[in-house]
Amino acid sequence: MPAAARYGDPAATLDVLNDVLRVQLAHRSVRRFGPRDVSDDELAALVAAAQSASTSSNLQVWSVIAVRDPARKARLATLAGNQEFIARAPLFLVWIADLSRVHRLAERAGTQVAAVDYLETTIVGFVDTALAAQNAAVAAESLGFGTVFVGAIRNRPAEVAAELGLPPHAVAAFGLAVGEPDPTEPAAVKPRLPREAVLHRERYDLSADVHIAAYDERLSAYNARFGLDGAWSDRALARLAGPESMAGRHRLREILERLGLPSR
Repeated sequence: MPAAARYGDPAATLDVLNDVLRVQLAHRSVRRFGPRDVSDDELAALVAAAQSASTSSNLQVWSVIAVRDPARKARLATLAGNQEFIARAPLFLVWIADLSRVHRLAERAGTQVAAVDYLETTIVGFVDTALAAQNAAVAAESLGFGTVFVGAIRNRPAEVAAELGLPPHAVAAFGLAVGEPDPTEPAAVKPRLPREAVLHRERYDLSADVHIAAYDERLSAYNARFGLDGAWSDRALARLAGPESMAGRHRLREILERLGLPSR
């Protein structure tokens, strides 16, 4: 059952299920790809799905760059922590929080967009970008492709901006590798926290944390299947331990300001 796989719990069920939900519940990260390319028609469909996502005040402050060139993918793979699957994916989509377009609009109109310099607008840019990209990921998986998001594109944002020719007021938020899943890749649907740990009713309920212990056991068992170790709690705490665990991203505010997003 899709719910059992999603939660790593044989007893987990869903009484509501349709084709869209089946695609969403079957999501897994794919880092090994087969020979099938992503056609321009399929790319157009992914972008149309992305543009169908909600957007704050219809500002649409995002763009996406489709990267197919092997040399450019290889350079981006190096910038994103030497993740070679980026180079091997037939299509790498770099999602841009793009506040440059409204700046150009203001220049042509002879006016200002001073609100762009505030944190709220930066957040809108990243939120809009994420909503659009998630739509595209679901669309890709509905077409039989596999995907994986790449947050490490933020490890060296200035270099990524130069590689992609980004104008001021635009920054790469994350990447999305897209391609046919290689059936030999040892991967599966990774269990998520129990529904009871994340679903609160009316008010936040601190007692929901009681469900984390069971999840730690399930994720430890999942990780052991693939030669990994550590419970979710251990890995989450290690990932957020401090600046040393952030792969350079602790400098993001400073770099955003240099790229024209002061977020004051």
